[in-house]
Amino acid sequence: MPKFEKGDEVRLKSGGPVMTVEGIGDYSFGAGIEDGVVCIWFEGAELKDHIFDAATLVKHSSHASDT
Repeated sequence: MPKFEKGDEVRLKSGGPVMTVEGIGDYSFGAGIEDGVVCIWFEGAELKDHIFDAATLVKHSSHASDT
């Protein structure tokens, strides 16, 4: 299973927006996710956040041509 660090850019394995890892931990009490990753991203001007199971995420690879 991939390990993530704060600040990593990730995506859901199924697709979706590029998100930034804000936190990592055991969220089994609050969200029911033991290996949780808190991600943040923007939808338009609105900041969104959600706790995802680490198994559902992959690191996003940036390319120099994207800038």
